[in-house]
Amino acid sequence: MSSSHEIRPEQSIELLKELHILTRDGKMNQDSRRKLKQVYHLFQFIEPLLEDLKQGRDGITLVDHGSGKSYLGFILYDLFFKQLKDKSHLYGIETRQELVESAARLAQRLEFPGMSFLNLSVADSITSSLLPERVDIVTALHACNTATDDAIRFALHKHAKYIVVVPCCQAEVASVLRRNKAASLGAGALAEIWRHPLHTREFGSQATNVLRSLQLEAHGYQVTVTELVGWEHSLKNELIIATYKNLPRRKATERLENLLKMLGLEEMRGRFFTPEQQAA
Repeated sequence: MSSSHEIRPEQSIELLKELHILTRDGKMNQDSRRKLKQVYHLFQFIEPLLEDLKQGRDGITLVDHGSGKSYLGFILYDLFFKQLKDKSHLYGIETRQELVESAARLAQRLEFPGMSFLNLSVADSITSSLLPERVDIVTALHACNTATDDAIRFALHKHAKYIVVVPCCQAEVASVLRRNKAASLGAGALAEIWRHPLHTREFGSQATNVLRSLQLEAHGYQVTVTELVGWEHSLKNELIIATYKNLPRRKATERLENLLKMLGLEEMRGRFFTPEQQAA
């Protein structure tokens, strides 16, 4: 089955073969077609942000957390970064050494000099000297559980203008809700929303992203939350895009504080507040 009409004209066919999206003879199966469609759909959200960053500067620095096999990073580099021919650089952060090594080999084979892959946890990357002091844009596609929060922390620490995350496997808030369920049920009717285990998990996931959005607003970001169309097979299809605008922060900080109290999640202040905010 031919797939050429679905591939962007500027896309490297060799890259798609290396990523196993295309077979060696240039064909695409249903699973690969869906994967490519998903990455292209995400690229449509990221491309305008990169275009904005490109204005009046000699390079863009992007860090992709939990990069895995770096589908997103390679597609971004191939469709946008490689034609810039400036100081732009894309970093992939991944804990699995074998994926870091294979991605580095592929970048070398494709002659993508502006790509680097680092064997680091997201948390460790915040203080690593292998990364620049400032970063323009941070992405995290399905970085599991607290890795998404660490990616947000990294972006705040690096003063990123743009943050793009598709959260995944959010169990931490749900576990705290579950542990404090008896006390919460005694305190009021609101806890009925997460009384049943399935609701605890689903509400915990929802609450996590609400708290993340407020956290970003408390740091002066404008936040957009939308759905990734075409990801219907996955329950994790929420896309959070944050743009630094230096907006007023006090009300968002108060709302974040109030929500943590209302849900009985005060012990998680350290996850959503920086040490500076907690000291204030």
